[in-house]
Amino acid sequence: MATKLRLQRHGRKHYAFYHIVVADSRAPRDGKFIERIGSYNPNTHPATITLNFDRALYWLQTGAQPTHTARNILSREGVLLKKHLLGGVAKGAFSEEEAEKRFQEWKENKQKTLDALKQKDEEKLRADEKARLEEEKKINEEKAKALAKKKAEMEAANAPEPEEPAAEEKKEKSTAKDKPAAKKEPAAEEKKNEPEAKEKSAVKEEPSAEDKKEKSTAKDEPAAEEKKEETATE
Repeated sequence: MATKLRLQRHGRKHYAFYHIVVADSRAPRDGKFIERIGSYNPNTHPATITLNFDRALYWLQTGAQPTHTARNILSREGVLLKKHLLGGVAKGAFSEEEAEKRFQEWKENKQKTLDALKQKDEEKLRADEKARLEEEKKINEEKAKALAKKKAEMEAANAPEPEEPAAEEKKEKSTAKDKPAAKKEPAAEEKKNEPEAKEKSAVKEEPSAEDKKEKSTAKDEPAAEEKKEETATE
């Protein structure tokens, strides 16, 4: 029976992930399988891979043929390199310890590359987040300026017109000017009453003339009496 290492599709539309399975080459893609040895999620960056390393190496050594995508996944995880090194040990090219040392060196370099890639992605995400926050701040500042301008316009529209107080002041000034004129009117009335006062004074003066006559008669009477007394003595 020919066996293959291939991917079996799962997940929803536009978000697919895959199981890495060992299956009969005659079985349908999403049908019956012999063994599941891992999973592959291409929706993350970098892609997330979980793999049973020993079982994948076992199936490769027993003749299972990987598909193109499955071969790339096994190469990335070092399964193909491990198989190659074990082949060199079997031929006597180098010892098993040397094969393990080479494999660990490759694995460390691979891990460093993946860490650098992850760090680069994180820095890019932080930069994008910072740019997004700055853009939001600018938008908020523009909105605040527009709101303040609108509020100032509304306050200016609701404020009383500056001409009205001026008109009221003019009215007050005009009334203040008219008030002294109103005070002068009694003076005009006094002028009108002056002839009446003079007439009253003239009326008062007339009895004074009669008084003069009475006084004159009173003076003359003692004089006459004195003359009479003089004649009596003679």
